[in-house]
This record gives sequence, structure tokens and C-alpha cells, in this order.
Amino acid sequence: MDERQLRVLRELGELGSVTAVAEALRVTPSAISQQLRLLQRSIPVPLTEREGRRLVLTQAGQALAGAAIEVETALSRARHTVDEFIDQPDGSVSVAAFHSAAATFYPLLLRSLAAPGRPRLALADEDVAQDRFPQLTRDYDMVVAHRLDHAPPWPRTVAVTSLLHEPLDVAMPADHPLAARHTVTPEDVADQPWISVHEGFPLLATIEAVAAAAGRRPAVVHRINEFAVVAEVVAAGAGLALMPRWTARPHPAVVLRPLDGVHARRHIDVLHRPERTARRAVRTVLAELQRAAEAVRDRDPGAGGGGPDGGGGRAG
Repeated sequence: MDERQLRVLRELGELGSVTAVAEALRVTPSAISQQLRLLQRSIPVPLTEREGRRLVLTQAGQALAGAAIEVETALSRARHTVDEFIDQPDGSVSVAAFHSAAATFYPLLLRSLAAPGRPRLALADEDVAQDRFPQLTRDYDMVVAHRLDHAPPWPRTVAVTSLLHEPLDVAMPADHPLAARHTVTPEDVADQPWISVHEGFPLLATIEAVAAAAGRRPAVVHRINEFAVVAEVVAAGAGLALMPRWTARPHPAVVLRPLDGVHARRHIDVLHRPERTARRAVRTVLAELQRAAEAVRDRDPGAGGGGPDGGGGRAG
């Protein structure tokens, strides 16, 4: 039995005829008769009987019709509870992000959502290979993920909201001979020792593009995913690295220089299952993430233009 069948039985008991029930529910009498037949298949005793030309409820039918009132009441209460949950402005919202995005966006989110009545955040860091980000949407309301321009798009099973299209620059010690240049080329940097990310993680493909453009493969001497650690290793003179222009924490002994001749950018996106944004609290956090991204982008005066990488190099 289902809710529609029980409602038809209840209405038949109150209205007294199939025709009257059909008119009340705005369907055909044959549709009402079909629902009654389907309901009868799940009940071992007759629910209706003929009384002259009228179809009336048996005692079993009357008992089930009474129970149908309780069922409709419970379902109505459940729907109301769901509606309240969906429209709750201060509901809990879980967000996961890779490390540099977490360091950039989480403080902005926490400050913007600190007032009473705002969504309650449950934050997590997830440093995973690119193809694993969509899977995280099973566990979190929103996942801040990144991918390179030429990488495969996110699967259609997740909804995508773009936050940043961030340039990737070459990080080097402030006293490095190449630091005097405004930009560097693949030929300039191919013979230098490099610090790269682990296999399967975004940014690695850009190192491969540098190798292809220079005609020789750079020597990767260290593999480190955390940009704060990368900056310290670069500052110590252990090699060059690719670092994001807007979301990496500045280091006083490191400068960033745009890479000329290689398209070096990454997309930072919010991934989520489409049904998650039915909740008001999730929509609020998503809007705050977009505002935070605008604030991050606005920190760079060259973000709107100034060459293929969207602006000049940034010191440390």
C-alpha cells in the first residue's frame, strides 16, 4: 500500500462514492477504481462492498481508513520537518578543501559566518588526487577542488561552481639569478632542480608541459604537496617550484615569476551533489565562498589582464 491508495480509501469513506472521490481528487473514476484494486491486493480481507449501486467500506475498510488519517498526519508532520530543515538558516554545512584553498578560504568563511543565525561550518582538509575530488561529495556538502586547464572536466554527476582561475608561477629564492627577470621561459628553468607534487596530483602536468616546451625534462629532486613546506624548501635554495599566485601564503625569501610560453593556470571549483543546494544553509555558504573568491582575486591588481597569466610576478 502507499499514501495515494490510503487517501483514496479515506475519501471513499467520507464522500460515499467513487464519482465523488474522483471529483474531489480531480482524476477519473477509473483511476480511483484502479487505486482501490491495487490496495486490495495487499490486504487479505475485503475493504469495500456493494450496497445497491454504491461502493462502501467494509468494517476492515473503515478500520484502515481510520489508520489512513494517522498515516497522513504523520507524513504531513514529516514533510513539515523536512521543510524546516531545508529552510533552516543556521543549519550545519560540511566543507572540505585541499590545503592551500583551505588556508585561503576558511578564515574568510569563518569571519563572514560568525554572526548568530548563520550556518554552522564543519570544516575538513582533503589532499587527494584530482580524480578523487568528486567522490568526496558523498561525505561533504561542498568540496573545494582544483584541476588544470587541460585536465578532463569534472564528471556530470556533480554540480560545479567556479571560484578562481588562478595563475601558476615559478617560485624561486629572492636572490636567485632568475629573480631579476619579469617572466621566465621553459628554457630558463628546465635545467634547474625542481620541487614537484606527488604523482596524480594537479600541477604535475604543468611540469610536463615545461619539459615538452624546453625539449628536456627538469630534474625533480623533491616531491612535496603542501605549499607552505614547498616555500620553505625553495627559500633554502633546494630548487624551483610551481606555486599558485593567489592562494599560496607569501614567504619573505621567495619570489614568484610568471612562466612565459606555457599555459599555467588552475581552476578552483566547488563541487557538490545537486540536491545539497536545496538547503538554504548550503546556498548561503556557497554564496560566501564566491564572495571570498572575489576578495582573493581583487588582492592582485593585475588579475584582470596584463598578459597571458593575468598580471606581473609577485614578490614572496
